[in-house]
Formats: sequence, structure tokens, C-alpha cells
Amino acid sequence: MRIPSSGRRPAASTKVRPEDRFLAAFAKRSTGTNGWLGDLRAEAAECLAAHGFPTRRSEAWKYTNIGSVLRREFSFDLPNTGDSANWSDIAQLDAHEAAFENGRYLPSASQLSDLPPGVLVMGLADAAESHTWLVRLHLGQVADAKRCSFVALNTLLGRDGALVFVPRGTQLEKPIHLIQRITASRDTLVQPRILVVAEENARVTLVQSTVAADATSSFTNSVTEVFVGRNAYVARVDIQAGSPDRNEVSSLDVTQQTGSTFSNHSFTLGGAIVRNNINVLADAEQCETYLNGLFLADGSTHVDNHTLVDHAQPNCFSSEFYKGILNDRATGVFNGKVLVRQDAQQINAYQSNKSIVLSDTARMFSKPELEIYADDVKCSHGATTGELDKEAVFYLRTRGLTEKQARALMLVSFAREVVDRLAIEPVRDLVDSMVTERLGA
Repeated sequence: MRIPSSGRRPAASTKVRPEDRFLAAFAKRSTGTNGWLGDLRAEAAECLAAHGFPTRRSEAWKYTNIGSVLRREFSFDLPNTGDSANWSDIAQLDAHEAAFENGRYLPSASQLSDLPPGVLVMGLADAAESHTWLVRLHLGQVADAKRCSFVALNTLLGRDGALVFVPRGTQLEKPIHLIQRITASRDTLVQPRILVVAEENARVTLVQSTVAADATSSFTNSVTEVFVGRNAYVARVDIQAGSPDRNEVSSLDVTQQTGSTFSNHSFTLGGAIVRNNINVLADAEQCETYLNGLFLADGSTHVDNHTLVDHAQPNCFSSEFYKGILNDRATGVFNGKVLVRQDAQQINAYQSNKSIVLSDTARMFSKPELEIYADDVKCSHGATTGELDKEAVFYLRTRGLTEKQARALMLVSFAREVVDRLAIEPVRDLVDSMVTERLGA
């Protein structure tokens, strides 16, 4: 198999471009790679070579400099420790648990013995061998390497992840908890790939959480692709926490069929540079889509949320609700786009982004967008960025609170409008406690 180069001459300073280093790493490990998976990776290599990684010249990345992360010398394929301890970080959560270490599935730390018949939760590498037809049918079909260089990189060098398959008519009573633990003590590229397939009339809730065992400057490039079948329901909670030195690009790509419902709750509570890409295609009628997000950023943290809800068919509903709290020298970005195609009549789409900036040096960039080609729709968007209400703080102080207590109470109340949308009580309690601790309440 021929591995493409980027087709660009190296600069006079002999600096190697990041995409060239990753392509070279792929070339070293690609001996013997063939078949459909090899073809998928070769196509991803072509895409990465042709387009490279985005720079700040790109409108979608104008506020986020990911180059400083990509230029690091990363380690690949760190072995698992084989730890068999229970890793669950959510107290009282009754769930099917799948554990991952540095992106690789760890059966010894997973608790999956009571899955309903027909439901699959397993390592993606093993699934590609034992359930080839299922993985081949869906892998790379929702998350498009041609559209995103980071999806291409994950396809190129990712080695493992998870397959979650819920067959037709199966409704899981317990959530599936995907626990990602990063144990690397040096710069490491962690690339989990999560493939979720919910067939017709299926119902499943996913909780994804990340635990950084040590302070590490790792880079996580995760890709989650979700297929929501006819009249199916998929809810996802993503809790991003851990080391303040950890960098992450998270890509979530979803396609929905007739009468399906998809909801996503994203909480970014840690990290250095974090970019969340969410693309949802409502590709049939009567789809409902809910995107909720909260981020807390202090120090020099940079959090960038990019969302796209693509209404390709009529009679659908979508709602986006994102909030952020920034302090110190932190930077926040929200770019939410709703696309309504020409034949997609009778669309109701709503979008809201609200942020509080607590210091003169913190910055928030908000860009809600509506791109509408149909004439029978109800769509709205709004964005507000400001400081805490001084009159409200003063009122709380007249009730006996200190200024610190008053400010913390107001910030927690602001954040809880997103947290309270979580339906699972133990998950809601965990996120609420993490938010409360971070805000000093």
C-alpha cells in the first residue's frame, strides 16, 4: 500500500510539518495492513496529506491555535497496566462499565456481565475482527475523514476504542459508562474511537468520563460516531476533567433517522486547550436534537465549542443551550450553526449561548449562526456575554452573605441551569459537586 506524502516541500528551516510526522508514523506501522480497514486508513492518509491540519487562517479555527500542541513529539501505543480495579468515578451509579486505558479497551477493569441479550459493548479492535460486518457497515460512515483532519488522524493512527451496539427494540434500563483513564507520564497521543449503533426503537444512555491519573501533557484526539435508528433514543453525557495540562480535540458526529431523538450534554471542566466539534445530521423527518453544554475556564485554559445541526429533512426540532464561565486569562469560543436546507420545511430550531466573564483579561468569542434556505421555519438564536450583576451581588450581601459567598452562589445558580438538565441523578450530583468545588461555593 502506498502511503502519500503531503506533497509540500519542507521549509528552509527543515522544520517538519505535523501532518508529515503523523504520516511517517503511519507508514512505519502499516506493513501488512490490507482489506477494508486498510483501505479506510489509506483514504484518511490521502485526506490528511491533501488538506493538512487547520491553522488560524481558517475561519473555523481563527481563535484556536492547535499548532502548538501538534508540534510536540508524541509517544504512541503505550501498553496497558493491566489494572483490574474498579475505576468508576461516579458514586452510586448503577451502570454497565467499560474501561479504557490510554485509548485501549481493558476487559479486566470492565463490568459488562449483565448486558441484555444482543447488546454489544466491547473493544473496537476486537469488534473489527469478531463483528466485521457491523463495524465495516458503520465505521467512518458518520464521522467523515474528508471533512475533518482530526477525524482523519484518528482513523489513521487510532488502534482501539469501543463498539456499542443496541439491537432493534432493546431499551437499556441502566446507562453504559465508558471510563477513559490516562496513565501516561509523558507526551502521549491518545486516540479512542467510539462507534455507537442504536437500531430501530432502541434506547440507550451513554456516560463518557475521563480520569487523568497523573499530571500529563497528553493529547487526546477522540472521535465518537453515533447512528440513531428509526424511533430510537440516544442520550450522551461527556465529562471532560482531569489535568490542567491535558489537551483534547473531541469530535462527535451523529446521524438520525425518522422519529429519532438524540441529546448530548457536554461538560468541560479541565484541560489546557480543548476543542469540541459536534456535527448532527437530522436526515429524516420527526427528528429531535438537544445539545447542552457548560464549560469552566480559568488560568490560561482555552475552550472552543463548535456545533452544527444540519436539518436535511422537514418537520424536525433542535435546541442548543451552552453556558460558560471564564476567569483569569482564559479564552472561550462558541460557534453554533443551524443549517436548514431548502426542502426542510416546518423546522423549529433554537440556539442560546450565555457567558460570564469574571476578569478583565478573560475573553469570550461567540458566533451563533443560522443558515436557512426554507421559508416555513421557526428559528432563533441569541448570545450574551457579561459580568455578574452587581446589584444582585449587593442584594445577597444585604442578606448576610460575604461578597465571595454571594458571587459563588450566583455562579453556581448560573451553571445549574445546564447541570439540572441531566436526567441521571448520580451523574448530576457528580457534575454539580465538581462545578460547585471549582466555583468556590
